[in-house]
Amino acid sequence: MTLSGVLLYALPVGWALFVWWLSTGAIIYLDNLPRRTHPWSMLGATVLLAGSLHTLHALRGDVSLPGAYAAFTCGLLAWGWLEMSFFMGFVTGPSRAPCPAGCTGWPRFVRAVRACLYHELASLAAAAAVIAATYGGANQTGTWTFVILWLMRLSSKFNVFLGVRNLSEEFIPEHLAFIRSFLRQRPMNGLFPFSVTVPTVIAVVLVQRAGAAEASAFAATELTLLAVMLILAIAEHWFLVLPLPVAALWHWSLRARELRRGPPDTLLAAPLLPRGRLRFRAAVPPLTSRLDADVS
Repeated sequence: MTLSGVLLYALPVGWALFVWWLSTGAIIYLDNLPRRTHPWSMLGATVLLAGSLHTLHALRGDVSLPGAYAAFTCGLLAWGWLEMSFFMGFVTGPSRAPCPAGCTGWPRFVRAVRACLYHELASLAAAAAVIAATYGGANQTGTWTFVILWLMRLSSKFNVFLGVRNLSEEFIPEHLAFIRSFLRQRPMNGLFPFSVTVPTVIAVVLVQRAGAAEASAFAATELTLLAVMLILAIAEHWFLVLPLPVAALWHWSLRARELRRGPPDTLLAAPLLPRGRLRFRAAVPPLTSRLDADVS
């Protein structure tokens, strides 16, 4: 295979990995900033959503390589709006009550649905908007990207509801603490094998078609982007049950929580020399009186 042939597949693999890691971390970071910043974050995300839908519509007939990358990124940005709207608490459900201890079976499921119903309806509406924006076009990269993310996220929700080993509760912000009551920790559940087997078969088909001799450059790029995104979603499912420290991939994004706390309780010396005397002013937390120490 020539260098151009290698790059034809290596570049979409690298791009999909990069935007998956960066977008996930960025959303976690913004979610954990002080609550007063969330409306501004959602405003920016909404502008990106509108721009993504407009771009998807404009590129629906573009079968160039840049068109594939742009549509893929727009589909990811559209999904990012839904993720932010949920984790920032703007679009959740009609109930924010935690699940009572001992609640099981159908009552527990109904309570879980009420906790995220509005978000599921918003996901349906967003999917309809993305499909409408690209309807009839040859470039469906963005649409399939959105659909993959949507269905695999729905699958992961069912799995954490039924029970998995790793819940990654540290990534759930405090204003969504009630969500933790619906998560169940157990080694495995009956849905999980199907949740990884069916997507794996689809991913294999995508990879085979991407590598087919008759595949055009656009088709190879599009199918590679979709295959990598699906494989990453499958990997995220495995992260739920395998004893791996995968949360370390995005621990950098949790640094935003430090901004919620006040400055560290340290003494910063600021020397002044009025009238031959050296003055140190202590930096102290809010609600504490300032201390002045005069040193002759």
